[in-house]
Amino acid sequence: MLALAAASNGSFREIASMLLVLTAIVFDLIGLALIAGGGWLIALGGSPYYLIAGLAFLATGILLYLKRPAAIWIYAILILATLAWAIWEVGFDWWQLGPRGGIIVLLGLWLMLPAIRRPLGFTSPTGEVYAATLLPLAVAVLISVGVAAYAMTRDLHNESGDLTAAAVISSPPLGGDVPPGDWHQYGRTAFGQRYSPLEQITTDNVGTLKVAWQYQTGDVKRPDDVGETTYQVTPLKVGDTLYLCTPHNWAIALDAATGKEKWKYDSNSGMNPDRQHQTCRGVTYWKEPAAAAGTPCAERVYLPTSDARLIALDATNGEVCTSFADHGTLRLEQGMKYNPAGYYYSTSPPVAVAGKIIIGGAVNDNYSIHEQSGVIRAFDINSGALIWNWDSGNPDVTTPLPPDQTYTTNSPNSWSVSSYDEGLGLIYVPLGNQVPDQLGMGRSEHVEKYSSSIVALDIATGQVRWVRQTVHHDLWDMDVPAQPALLDITREDGTVVPALVGATKQGDIYVLDRRTGEPLIPIKEVPAPTGAIPEDFTAPTQPVSKLTFMPEPLTEKDMWGVSMFDQLACRIDFHRLKYEGRYTPPSLQGTLVYPGNFGVFNWGSIAVDPERQVMFGMPTYLAFTSKLVPRDQIPPKGQSEKGSEQGLNRNEGAPYGVYMGPFLGPLKIPCQAPPWGYVAGADLRTGEIAYRHKNGTVRDLSPIPLPLKVGVPGIGGPIITKGGVAFLAAAVDDYFRAYDLTTGRQLWEARLPAGGQSTPMTYTAGDKQYVLIVAGGHGSIGTKPGDYVIAYTLP
Repeated sequence: MLALAAASNGSFREIASMLLVLTAIVFDLIGLALIAGGGWLIALGGSPYYLIAGLAFLATGILLYLKRPAAIWIYAILILATLAWAIWEVGFDWWQLGPRGGIIVLLGLWLMLPAIRRPLGFTSPTGEVYAATLLPLAVAVLISVGVAAYAMTRDLHNESGDLTAAAVISSPPLGGDVPPGDWHQYGRTAFGQRYSPLEQITTDNVGTLKVAWQYQTGDVKRPDDVGETTYQVTPLKVGDTLYLCTPHNWAIALDAATGKEKWKYDSNSGMNPDRQHQTCRGVTYWKEPAAAAGTPCAERVYLPTSDARLIALDATNGEVCTSFADHGTLRLEQGMKYNPAGYYYSTSPPVAVAGKIIIGGAVNDNYSIHEQSGVIRAFDINSGALIWNWDSGNPDVTTPLPPDQTYTTNSPNSWSVSSYDEGLGLIYVPLGNQVPDQLGMGRSEHVEKYSSSIVALDIATGQVRWVRQTVHHDLWDMDVPAQPALLDITREDGTVVPALVGATKQGDIYVLDRRTGEPLIPIKEVPAPTGAIPEDFTAPTQPVSKLTFMPEPLTEKDMWGVSMFDQLACRIDFHRLKYEGRYTPPSLQGTLVYPGNFGVFNWGSIAVDPERQVMFGMPTYLAFTSKLVPRDQIPPKGQSEKGSEQGLNRNEGAPYGVYMGPFLGPLKIPCQAPPWGYVAGADLRTGEIAYRHKNGTVRDLSPIPLPLKVGVPGIGGPIITKGGVAFLAAAVDDYFRAYDLTTGRQLWEARLPAGGQSTPMTYTAGDKQYVLIVAGGHGSIGTKPGDYVIAYTLP
């Protein structure tokens, strides 16, 4: 027995010694990696911590190999020093503390194992073997765990507050004669408020919402689709029928009460790998005022397609209205000097007003300098004849273009949704930038004036009535992406002013007098970074609204990762990029663009409550990078390349291409620390932000489906109801949620079968209020594809 025990002890010592050597090697390798990376970081002007930590790891590894108990003490000091440094950098933010100290604490627990400590101990005169002391590591680990537990109870990113719960104006104008239970336009009415006067669903009962019906369109993502194939549609509801479109440009009519299909029309828009987007945000409804009941095509649905057509359909049966344009089809490429297939199409529903159908178009970003014009055109809604055209490259001439002339190539375009005030006779158009987005040399005076602006055009003539630019000499793809929302604002002196609220990618919310474009909430010009490439220039100042969700500038301590290693890599990349805050110009070195190309707000816009005069939105924060590449260094075009705003943007014909994409670490997660997404509410009279709460979880982002509420990015929009509830999906986890408009508190959520990157809507059928969302996923943010239309109602 004694011999067996001795042999067993001998085996244990051999295994422990071998384990200790392997541990020492691991510590030394970590140390060498941190010394190399930390030295690089210091050379770039960054934190010395990683170099110091690397030396501590290396010393610990050497002492472990030499079987010296001092290894325990040095590593315990490293744990405590790391904790102190982490708290100094980020306070008690658990999501930032974890990556800094997680691996270090786990390795501390490993060193506490008897098999590791025993070879570091000593043998007593009587022959007994004692392990090295546990105390320093135990104290350091316990303190770290205690701080982590405390940090988990803290929420440093939520800003709590209340919006007014009382109506400022009773029965305000909502933008047209739309029955309360209907949803006639993309933002419900011409005003684009995304507000419904329905109040059957309230903050008290919204938690009981259940699925009423579900429909699948049958239009699913194909293997040969471009990456940006996505469901972004908000259906319309007119009478007892819902009208919607799908990414491949089918138009569908459903029974609003049951979801039963009434008709389906396939536009056969085909496939083209040069399309940058394969989507449809909505259709346009029009009813002929003087037509007799039962007249064919007295009610119409206009369907925009991704092969640059606009098709008129009979709303009652889905048949083509052949009296419109060329046998029911209006071709939008007419008048273009250059017309490369797949480079131009309308992804958003046009405006139908005063006997006109007014439409813009999306121009592929950064493909070529020879692309179609961004002209806005008004056609006769019955015949399809051109009435006026407004070309931002030639803005003063709006009479129909003669057949022997062409519109301005690459002029700023409007790919999003317009709103209008028929009483004022104005349509409000959100404009993008002239491509190439990152190259500003050679832009005309008119392009400089109208790029990245909100423009008010006369509905009758197309003439400009006013323009409000949101970015001067835009080099960052800061298109105005969102439909302006119109409402009346009550001033402090009691006067009521017709207002426009415009959300922007850079996070500013412009509140303007919609008659003149003058600010109701102050706008100031602030100095902007300089240092453009020699051929270009930057604007000396940029506008900033008092009501703004723009983020604080990033610093090295904002860099993130799941571990200290990818965080170190992000810190190195941060210092390698050119970055002087918002509007740092593009460069050959590589520039950090923050807010990034997705923007703080995008086409989903915001929702406004015209009674309470408040807004609800989903600000998103995700940094991008851009790096200019000279023409002679651009590789030949590959056969497998497809349309994309990420990766290499070729800018054919320009002196530079540009590499673009999200600012990600080695594990393809954002380099900046969370939160990346919020819900927020603000008072539109004062410009004060009332609350901002983290929104969304990492359930569908991480390998382990944990619903940790980090605050995730998203794209899509909210709606508001008179019942005091805001509805929003949009986040990159597959949930549909309801919030208390007053506080921003989440009240309800439902799991979706696919990504919910569309804006919901609400309506009544019979005596029930329904809330509807289309869940089909989003190509560029990688949510689950699908083809679901889901309606919810109270039990």
